[in-house]
Amino acid sequence: MLAHSPKRRRRARGVLGGIALASVVGFAAWPAHAGIFRNVLVSVGLAKPEPKPDASDTPPVFPRQGFACCNLHYDGDWVSDYNYGDLPMIPAGTPIEVLSYGRERAMVKVDGRPMRLGHDYGRNEETLNVWVNKLVVNEDPRPRIASYSPAVQAAIHASKVMVGMTREQAIVAVGYPVTSENPSLDSAMWRLFRSGRGQYQLNFGPDGRVASITGDDAITSQAIYRPGK
Repeated sequence: MLAHSPKRRRRARGVLGGIALASVVGFAAWPAHAGIFRNVLVSVGLAKPEPKPDASDTPPVFPRQGFACCNLHYDGDWVSDYNYGDLPMIPAGTPIEVLSYGRERAMVKVDGRPMRLGHDYGRNEETLNVWVNKLVVNEDPRPRIASYSPAVQAAIHASKVMVGMTREQAIVAVGYPVTSENPSLDSAMWRLFRSGRGQYQLNFGPDGRVASITGDDAITSQAIYRPGK
């Protein structure tokens, strides 16, 4: 039928597009419709969606006392969400006090030392608050680490990974994989970084443990824990 011809459909889409554009212009003037305005922009490819809400995105209360979830690495006073493993280390369980939030960063004290947690790359996938709540946990992880096997404990203290680790143990050892590269922790493969150009991969088996560690030999030789070496 003529009503379903390609020409008619293109004309209809043009009319609807004009209506959508007019709606965008109208909504832009109304702060109360800011959320709808963003949704329209996202639908036509002119804006990125807001980070998805997360169950751990509880309202922040300052100051908040906690502990480093895992081994964190810093450059000066800055801890980036890439958490490059070749930088100096803040051991898992180190006391951290969260003082305030800024623009994609949290002002903290790490064992009394003023520092900043920088949400540099994963901000489109999760909020600053969710990320900080992952890094600064309420429960000291050190008793749990003490329950791991001696080899896993040694790998964690060296901030390295090894075959046979669980996802939890790998996180404690080298930190959370950056969400811009790893949208889901349930993925069969994580991309991790020993340095700015030093990527390697953790490949998980069906049992949720590290089955293999792949990447350039120069990188994996630094990232993998080998007992006795």
